[in-house]
Amino acid sequence: MKPPHINQSMGAVEWGLLLALSLVWGGAFFFSSIAVSELPPFTIVILRVGIAAMVLHLVVRMSGVRLPTEWHVWRAFFVMGLLNNAIPFSLLVWGQTHISGGLASILNATTPMFTVLVAHAMTSDEKITPTRIVGVFAGLLGVAIMIGEDALQALSVDILAQIACIAAPVSYALAGVYGRRFKELGVAPMATATGQVTASTFILLPLALIVDHPWALPMPSTNTILAIVGLATLSTALAYIIFFRILSTAGATNLSLATFMIPVSAIFLGGVFLGEVLETKHFVGMLMIGIGLAAIDGRLLRCFRR
Repeated sequence: MKPPHINQSMGAVEWGLLLALSLVWGGAFFFSSIAVSELPPFTIVILRVGIAAMVLHLVVRMSGVRLPTEWHVWRAFFVMGLLNNAIPFSLLVWGQTHISGGLASILNATTPMFTVLVAHAMTSDEKITPTRIVGVFAGLLGVAIMIGEDALQALSVDILAQIACIAAPVSYALAGVYGRRFKELGVAPMATATGQVTASTFILLPLALIVDHPWALPMPSTNTILAIVGLATLSTALAYIIFFRILSTAGATNLSLATFMIPVSAIFLGGVFLGEVLETKHFVGMLMIGIGLAAIDGRLLRCFRR
C-alpha cells in the first residue's frame, strides 16, 4: 500500500510544535543527569514511561479519545514502544552514567542523519536529496560547535557508552519511519502516544524488576523525585503528544530536526533562568543549526532559486 502523502515543507504550526518538542526533550538530558546519581538506568526508564502512561491515560479519558482495542494496532504499539522508548531511553540513560550529558547530546543529534537514510530506504516520499545531506552535516557541525571542543575531546573515553548513545538515534530513526503507519490505521496522535508508552511499560517492567531490584534501593532525594516527575510528565507524556502530531503532518525527517534544536533550547533556558552568558561559539552554532534546519526543510534551496 502506498503511504499517505506527507507534507515535507513545514508551516508555522509545525515549526512551533517542533520548538516546543525540543524544549521538553532538551529537559530530558537535564533530568536524567540528576536521576542517574541515585537510581539505576532501568529503574529510571520504567518510572519515566510508567508515570507517563498513567498521565496519558488520564488525559485520554478526560478528552474522550478512544483507545483502539484491535490486536494489530496494539502489536504496532509494542513495536513502536520498543523502538521509540524502551531501546533508546535505556541506551541513553545507561550512556549518561559513563559520559557527560553534553557528549550524549552530540551523539543524539545524529538522529536526523540516520532518519534521512532510513526514510530513504523504507519510504517512497521521503527520499534523500543533496540539500538534506548538506543540512544534516551543517546541523551536526552546529551542535558540535555549541557543545565545545572539550566534549569532543572526550570521544576516546568510554567507547561502549558512546556506541550506546549512537545506537539510540538509530532506534529513533526506525521509530520515526515506523510511526507513520498510525495515520493509515486511523489512530489519533493522543491514542498513539498513550498506546506506545503503555506498551513500553510492559516491556520494561520485567527488566527493571530482574536487573535493578528497585524494592531494595534507598529512598531517593527530593531533587531526584522531581527530576523523575519532570522526565515522565514533560519529557515523555507531553513530548509524545507533540511528537505524533508533527509526525502525522511533517514526516519523519522533519520530526528528527528537534534533536538539532535541543542544545539551542538548553542554552536559552540557562540564560533566562540561570543567568548564563552566551559565548560566541553558541551564536555560531545556532547559525549553523539554522542553516541545517532550512536545508533539510527545503526552504534554503527555494531561497537560492528565488
